[in-house]
Amino acid sequence: MAKIQLAFCLLVAPALSLIPLIDGGKGIPKLYDGWMNGQIAKQARTAVGQAVAAGKRKIEVNFPPVPNVEEVRFGTPLNQKFGQNVVAKELGVPGGYKPGSDVSRQLIGFSNMYWAKEIAPAVSGFGKRVSVITAEQVVFNQLKRTGVDFVCSLAGRGQRGDASVKKGDALIVVNPGGEETWDKIYSTYGSPSSPIVILNNAYSTTYDLGNKRGFEEAYYLKRISKGWVFRQYPGPWQAYLEKPDFGLELLETYKTKPSLNEVATLVREESFRRYAINNDRWFAGRL
Repeated sequence: MAKIQLAFCLLVAPALSLIPLIDGGKGIPKLYDGWMNGQIAKQARTAVGQAVAAGKRKIEVNFPPVPNVEEVRFGTPLNQKFGQNVVAKELGVPGGYKPGSDVSRQLIGFSNMYWAKEIAPAVSGFGKRVSVITAEQVVFNQLKRTGVDFVCSLAGRGQRGDASVKKGDALIVVNPGGEETWDKIYSTYGSPSSPIVILNNAYSTTYDLGNKRGFEEAYYLKRISKGWVFRQYPGPWQAYLEKPDFGLELLETYKTKPSLNEVATLVREESFRRYAINNDRWFAGRL
């Protein structure tokens, strides 16, 4: 009997340990493994799916598309690993990630197509097509596995070749620019019954967290000085301190979206109080 119980435990324990990985788990993803092991993809997909199920149709998803956005042009080891082992492989890019290749030179653009592929199942309910519109440089004929029905550039006005975005498509719009353009994009391509996701917009014209256009921030991970801001629908907003050993510590939870200044001040002052100037990810060689 004891042997049977032991065998049952050995079989069940690994399965139980994998349960949180079905949806990526709750709370901020692990730095910087979350980009590599699918945790961010699962969390974002789950959060968007929950937002859509709750009736949200205008959604924002925003997080660094690569582990080290600031140094993407210089090919840091983490970015190279992500480009080679995740982006090029998952998108089926011919020849993979190599120095000088399109995917290496346009890593953010290709990376966001990978993230769109991962999020797409969350917006494709009820048999809807999914179209991805991107404002970034991407060589579309190198995307052999997009995971969506149609991809095109924002400059192409919803068309590529003889195909186009169709009315009623669920939309994922990559880095469209200032928020004033979001409503125009929605009125041009969107439909009241279909979700639209603004994915990884690169800058904010409001200089604050999230947006002011009524798009639900379903998944939001933003680096601030000495830490991070995180929100995973339907959960609260959270402020995290990034410590010198890569560890993250939750400092504050907010029921409603705080201001960027409020969160940044809290995290920066706590970092300085504990570590003075000895909490710098660049000098520590973390990336």
